[in-house]
Amino acid sequence: MSINVVTLVGRAGRDPDVRYFESGSVVCKFSLAVDRRSRNNDQPDWFNVEMWGRTAEVAANYVRKGSLIGVTGSLKLDQWTDRATGATRSSPVIRVERLELLGSRKENEGAMPANYADDEF
Repeated sequence: MSINVVTLVGRAGRDPDVRYFESGSVVCKFSLAVDRRSRNNDQPDWFNVEMWGRTAEVAANYVRKGSLIGVTGSLKLDQWTDRATGATRSSPVIRVERLELLGSRKENEGAMPANYADDEF
């Protein structure tokens, strides 16, 4: 048995980067700043998040830099070969399955329901 579940609450570090594909798929990526529970640490931890399908569309329409959101998903490792050096590089990414808009009503005025889960896997 294996478990790969990540749940984070934080603020969007930038506006979402949205890409539409000819196949009809859509992907949305941005960074998420999450405060660590520590008295001495005033720097957030930064996570790259990725959403697909309807969840990506909701994020594109309602998440902006600074928006407070909650995400649940899984950790994946993106790997590629560096063109300059030929070295294998990797970067952890949170593959979001559920998005919750947690900001104030004023922040999310006209927004979708407070949470949204993608069922397009």
